[in-house]
Amino acid sequence: MKVAKIAVSAATYWLDRPYDYLIPEKFENAAVPGVRVTVPFSRGNRRSEGVILGVSDHSEYDRLKAIESVLDAAPVLSTEQIKLAMWMHDRFFCTVYDAVKTILPAGLWFKADGSRRANDKTVEMVELAIPVEDAMEIALQKKRKAPMQSAILDLLCTTGRVSAGDVLEFVGATRQSLKALINAELVSVDYEEVFRRPEIWNDETIAPPTLNDAQNKAFCGLKELLGRSNAEAALLFGVTGSGKTSVYIHLISEALNHGKTAILLVPEIALTPQMLATFSEYFGNNIAVLHSSLGVGERYDEWKRVKNGDAKLIIGTRSAVFAPNENLGLIIIDEEQEDSYKSENSPRYHARDIAKYRCAKSNALLLMGSATPDIESRYAAETGKYSYFELAERYNDMTLPKVSIVDMKRELRRGNGGNLSIMLRNELSENISRGEQSILFINRRGAHKLISCGECGYIYKCPRCSVSLTYHSVNRKLICHYCGYSRKPDEECPDCGGKLTSVGAGTQLIEEELSELFPDVEVLRMDADTVRKAGSHDVLLDRFVNEKIPIMVGTQMVTKGLNFENVTLIGVISADQSLYCSDYRAGERTFSLITQVVGRSGRGSKPGRAVIQTFTPQNEIILQAAAQDYDSFFESEIQLRKLQQTPPFSDIISITATGLNEDQVVRCCVDIRNILTASLKHRSDARVLGPAPLVVVKVNNRYRYRINIDCKADAEIRKIVSAILIKCNSDGKYKGVSIFADNNPAD
Repeated sequence: MKVAKIAVSAATYWLDRPYDYLIPEKFENAAVPGVRVTVPFSRGNRRSEGVILGVSDHSEYDRLKAIESVLDAAPVLSTEQIKLAMWMHDRFFCTVYDAVKTILPAGLWFKADGSRRANDKTVEMVELAIPVEDAMEIALQKKRKAPMQSAILDLLCTTGRVSAGDVLEFVGATRQSLKALINAELVSVDYEEVFRRPEIWNDETIAPPTLNDAQNKAFCGLKELLGRSNAEAALLFGVTGSGKTSVYIHLISEALNHGKTAILLVPEIALTPQMLATFSEYFGNNIAVLHSSLGVGERYDEWKRVKNGDAKLIIGTRSAVFAPNENLGLIIIDEEQEDSYKSENSPRYHARDIAKYRCAKSNALLLMGSATPDIESRYAAETGKYSYFELAERYNDMTLPKVSIVDMKRELRRGNGGNLSIMLRNELSENISRGEQSILFINRRGAHKLISCGECGYIYKCPRCSVSLTYHSVNRKLICHYCGYSRKPDEECPDCGGKLTSVGAGTQLIEEELSELFPDVEVLRMDADTVRKAGSHDVLLDRFVNEKIPIMVGTQMVTKGLNFENVTLIGVISADQSLYCSDYRAGERTFSLITQVVGRSGRGSKPGRAVIQTFTPQNEIILQAAAQDYDSFFESEIQLRKLQQTPPFSDIISITATGLNEDQVVRCCVDIRNILTASLKHRSDARVLGPAPLVVVKVNNRYRYRINIDCKADAEIRKIVSAILIKCNSDGKYKGVSIFADNNPAD
């Protein structure tokens, strides 16, 4: 008998393991590793999907249930991808099937009615079934009695094989005319698969760009690593505008020329169109694009192109790291410090960890690039774990922007209660008069942070979350950015009848202030409210470039990777907004955001300027970001991390409990802490902290508390944490409480 080892989708984390199922004789050839099947599961024999992980000739169990059906004609997972799913299960505290669903595109999954979410797209193709000479003679004979049939034959004599739709449209014929030719066996028809492509490059490709001395030095070093037979990792540090992309292009070209494939990851969907346009100039249609803004069919087709070997370079966001390309030679993570590379849902992976695994298994090169590298990555380079390359100057000797820091406390004393300083207003006016463009960055959408009563202090809060509601002036509503709850504000305070006042600013308010200051100037806003629709990123960015809109206001999606030659002014509103929070990475994130957005200025032939507005102008991190001095920031930050025993000197494994009953959640966390304390008493390097509420303790009526373990995340720690998850999720004592674990969480 043949037995399949199957990961079952219905198995929860505490029940997750490979289950043995008998392979019926009729499925022996089809039921192979990497194929999905349906199986009866649990005592009720509930039908469930599963994926075959392996096949054996025996089982330790005497009685086995049998596979009911095979869902795939060929394996959708390779052996390497099955191993990756198993590794993710062990590393990220998820089920194997959760890992599989993350690896595969959504179009491969099934709807409730059993149909696929995306099917192969085919086009009806027609061509002559007889020699051209005979067809021309018959066309001449039919010209009077059947002119449409004659026209179709004439066209096919000229064009050869072509789609039926194009034939009918070109000659203006009906379907009946074509069908008559098919029935007469003068024309043959079949179906050809076509790909739903988000972008198709129709122009000629060009040679890679010329490198300057610094770029060439970095490329030669990376090329040497790429040519080695073992896996390598490298960090490319380059100030904003130093030309890291040109180095990427040369390195990818080198990999492709040696028969390898490559993956380029970018942190934001907004960057993908610009990256795609740039790289298509050099690699044409040898590129596949993978990101969440694509339609299900488009993404499925791009995945197929990669799997079939039709695309050797994959460009996309976090999930593109799972692209099914073979003969992997290179993975590049651009702006590698960004939090968007970390998944917030199960499996809670970081794209960098997946990239390391894939490069290790393929003996490939992992290149991380940034103007503000992640502290852990820079430390790995300092200690020799990664190779290190540097681009210290901007390309073609362009200067870094001249940065001015404005003390907003002084602005208030001058009587300026607005959100734009006098200096920034003047700089904007000067840019408008010169026909140059400006970008203003504020990391909060909406109009006001909150609306409160100046007399009794009443604040509108979300009834389902422990946060205040943000006022959006476009629809005149108060909205919760966590659960989506919304309501209209009152005319007066609902508690005391006092006057309501607005506090704080967001992108909408800045847009309104700019419209009042410069009534004849168009302002473009780019935030989560304006880019909800698929493809809206591209539309806004194209408008900004092609229509030369004078001012763009946006959240952090305007801070990274964008390259606009006519942008010469950057304004940072509320630079210290993200500085004073409980996360140990607050300083790093603030430095990165300011440095990155300032670097959008002066990337063309014109010099750039930047104005940073802050209430703490003497803050060391603000000063370091203004000076674009990453080295000084790293030195001070790494000393602080060492004192705190936070990454890279220790890992943080969090166990989070959520539930509707706060007391029950806290009791569960106390029990977890006690188990951890007893289990880790022999580990001098381990600290157990908590339970403590998350910064936003209640989201959508669910309370959230967390236990942190500070130590190296080794196999022993993961085994202990896994056992706790299994115990708490399966014990009736904690019914109603959900528990999950994460390694170095993003929040």
